[in-house]
Amino acid sequence: MIYENDKWLEPYKEVIDARHEMIMAERDKISVGGSLAAGLNNHLYYGLHRTEDGWVFREWAPNASRMWIIGEFNNWKRTPAYELKPLGGGNWEIRLPAMFLSHGTLYKLYIEWPGGGAERIPAYATRAVQDPVSKAFCAQVWDPAFPYEWKNPRPSKKENPLIYECHIGMSSEEEKVSTFEEFRTTVLPKIIDLGYNVIQIMALQEHPYYGSFGYQVSNFYALSSRFGTPEEFKRLVDDAHEAGIAVVMDIVHSHSVDNEAEGLSLFDGREDLYFYTGWQGHHPAWGSRCFDYGKSETKYFLLSNCKFWMEEYMLDGFRFDGVTSMLYWDHGLGKDFVGYENYFNEGVDEQALCYLSLACQLVHELAPEAFTIAEDVSGMAGLAAPFEEGGVGFDFRMSMGVADNWIKWIKTLTDEQWSVGEIWWQLTNKRADEKTISYAECHDQAMVGDKTILFRLLDAEMYTAMNKDSVSAVVDRGIALHKMIRLVTLATCGNGYLNFMGNEFGHPEWIDFPREGNGWSYKYARRQWSLAEPDYLRYRYLRNFDKAMIALARTEGILASKPELLVQDEEKKILIFKRKDCIFALNFNATSSYTDYGFSSPAGEWEVCLVSDDAAFDGFSRVKTGEVHRTVESKCPNGSQEYDNTLMLYLPARTATVLRKI
Repeated sequence: MIYENDKWLEPYKEVIDARHEMIMAERDKISVGGSLAAGLNNHLYYGLHRTEDGWVFREWAPNASRMWIIGEFNNWKRTPAYELKPLGGGNWEIRLPAMFLSHGTLYKLYIEWPGGGAERIPAYATRAVQDPVSKAFCAQVWDPAFPYEWKNPRPSKKENPLIYECHIGMSSEEEKVSTFEEFRTTVLPKIIDLGYNVIQIMALQEHPYYGSFGYQVSNFYALSSRFGTPEEFKRLVDDAHEAGIAVVMDIVHSHSVDNEAEGLSLFDGREDLYFYTGWQGHHPAWGSRCFDYGKSETKYFLLSNCKFWMEEYMLDGFRFDGVTSMLYWDHGLGKDFVGYENYFNEGVDEQALCYLSLACQLVHELAPEAFTIAEDVSGMAGLAAPFEEGGVGFDFRMSMGVADNWIKWIKTLTDEQWSVGEIWWQLTNKRADEKTISYAECHDQAMVGDKTILFRLLDAEMYTAMNKDSVSAVVDRGIALHKMIRLVTLATCGNGYLNFMGNEFGHPEWIDFPREGNGWSYKYARRQWSLAEPDYLRYRYLRNFDKAMIALARTEGILASKPELLVQDEEKKILIFKRKDCIFALNFNATSSYTDYGFSSPAGEWEVCLVSDDAAFDGFSRVKTGEVHRTVESKCPNGSQEYDNTLMLYLPARTATVLRKI
């Protein structure tokens, strides 16, 4: 168990054991024939389904007194032929002849309850579309004559995910909402070329407000219709699988949009249908509804939702958003998580923790090669430890502090104040029993109110000096540090690495979705891919470096072992470490280069295989790729004391040099 290898967890042994037993009891309660997945089929019972002789529709609404299906077929009127019958237990059902509904038909529910009534979109609707004029959403019958036929199996398990985080809508260069098909034909080839092995897609669940980045979900079973049809998305997933790329969904189960007309809030007039009542049911920062994870119907709704997405769209796992908000009653707002006591007290929503563990177990049962990622800022011990060892069971957790530290260092310190020791500590400080995914920046750092790393480094000169012919010390510094930051983040990551689309080439400016405050403009809700194409702009060379960096990680398999510190030279600003069969030597010094810099290292011949200063990456080619360096049999005062041989290198200022063992 996790407390056997971590003495600081020993005082919480009883809590950890009690959680483990609670989760096992809940799993046994849900499972059928020993299978958790077999007991989770709400999506096959509720919602609209074809039968041999027509249609059947069911909904759960225990506070409803009457219910109708309304739509184009009955002029949106409550007619007797379309009234549902109560089945007991809050369940309602209607069976309709085949001719009553057809593919593409728009419909809603009208629910009456004591003291009121309103139109609602079914909780299990798998398709919702927005009227371009009224902006109102309706459910839509989706029953294509020729269902999509999968051509490729899921790819093999990704032990070391190299993740390309993306948003379909803003993936076009044009000022518009892009589509699954455009992404498949124009962006997917770029991802394949760069070498990433996982695509993490945001905003797939339907959401009323496009500017929410997909994090204010209304229809949990509906693929967002803004981007195209289910068949088009399946083709995108299928093509990614053909290229050996896993597709992970950014799933939002941490809260639900507060909207009543589109979402689940007051669905049948009750506040607590799927949510907590009172203050616990309303998120103070997000203005949304908070799920009651201890309620059986909520648990079945969300777990069946995981199963639906994996089976319907052949997804390879999930990145669970807002895990911190789920785990703590105070949602972790304004809280510094210092000390293990934060994770094992009454401030934790134990039912939310139970739900997350069950979701992870379900994913693994449905597809052994699939994986789960937790977005958690609290650092809860055991969150990404195996369930069998007393953990919650996520495969990976995001190392969110890495990006925060890069922002802090860039914003608050001069180059001379950077500490290679602190960089090493913050980038490698991870629990031994958990797998993590690091990133220098994700979509969060690119939003309005923040800045990407390159934008912070260059600021106004991004607009005037990104031409190769421009002479700018600011740009030279920014380009050099951008490459070093990303390489050292990848090379020190726990088990995986993430990049947000376009950031690999230093995409200019921020992300700002169309909203009232910007005149509903799409100018900043897009990706300017063309900037990385011309050889006279510097963006191209940053992309080249990212591709080379990812190729190095894959071909050398560096993430298969842990990084080992060799040199931490604060005076000269030099950081050198070994990972698997590669040595990474980084000189963060702003002005000083060092010839014949010696350090203790493993004996043998070492070949230079990647240099951030190469001309192909907009550098000065002060070190030649392919050069071979041989160790000498003498112990050097610099470097690890474990090695009795010395390696001598030329380390130019603001340059990262990677060597591989011959």
